[in-house]
Amino acid sequence: MDSITQIVLGASVGEVVLGKKVGNKAMLYGAIAGTIPDLDTFVGYFTDTITAIEIHRGFSHSIVFSILFAPVFGWLISKIEKNSEANWKDWSKLMFWGLVTHPLLDAHTTWGTQLLWPLDLRLAYKNIFVIDPLYTLPFLVFLILAMRKKRTSPERRKLNYWGLRISSFYLLVVTLLLKGYSYGKFTDSLESQGISYEDIETKPAPLNTILWTANVKLEDKFLIGDYSIFDSQPVQYYEYPKNHHFLGDLKDDKNVQRLIDISNGWYTISEKDGKLFFNDLRFGTLEPASKDENFVFSYELIPENGTIRAKEVEKSRGDAKKLLADLGERILGN
Repeated sequence: MDSITQIVLGASVGEVVLGKKVGNKAMLYGAIAGTIPDLDTFVGYFTDTITAIEIHRGFSHSIVFSILFAPVFGWLISKIEKNSEANWKDWSKLMFWGLVTHPLLDAHTTWGTQLLWPLDLRLAYKNIFVIDPLYTLPFLVFLILAMRKKRTSPERRKLNYWGLRISSFYLLVVTLLLKGYSYGKFTDSLESQGISYEDIETKPAPLNTILWTANVKLEDKFLIGDYSIFDSQPVQYYEYPKNHHFLGDLKDDKNVQRLIDISNGWYTISEKDGKLFFNDLRFGTLEPASKDENFVFSYELIPENGTIRAKEVEKSRGDAKKLLADLGERILGN
């Protein structure tokens, strides 16, 4: 999830664990704990693109990391807050729950997380987008209201718990029900259109859980379709040839294999101006399903020193503006 959401969650968890003893400092250190796992994004500044992708939401987003580093961070805070009523164990407990709830939330996104590292298993329930105002804003409002109350006030804890309840209900009930409902719509539409498929994955479109997209795997191509709960017309799918043969001998390159593993096989290869591009289909296109091959994550495959280097295709502000405009219109139904 985005940084603001993780800060809000961490602050709320910190309040639950230690709010009575240390007041707003529990929220402060909880917020810090909620941001620590995402520091792995800085790895990208010091290593290659593929390694950065592999590391993100890996070790730092695991239960192992939370167990190992919570006491370390707890000890550091106890030295900083020497006059606090909380001791080293209290701060360690706060840091553990602040650290571990971060990947628990991330596991619900499309990217997922290696919560059970070192096992080679990425949990990705794909029932919420990385930025969802309906999850974050109510949560934030209740947190701010709680923050303004005295630490010993019963109302403070009630307000904080209400924020947790509402956000959790939305995440664990509303989004999963909508995912199940839209999944049924997609599979029914494929059956009615006589489309036989190998696999299907569904996920919410950006910033909402009203519009959902489906990736459908066929033998030689993928289909991408979208469905809004306000739709009145059948689901329309667009075809994207796999074009895996474009790779030729490059398919055996270790870095290409790493990209294939990262994408879990949901990828296409495209060619433009003599250049090859690896397109990760898990995150779809930059606009609601369309025939344009403007993918969210696309990497140019560059031969270099006897191997392949991947360079992510940069997106422009114009891409974001178009996405938001198309998204707002599409959510309202077809």
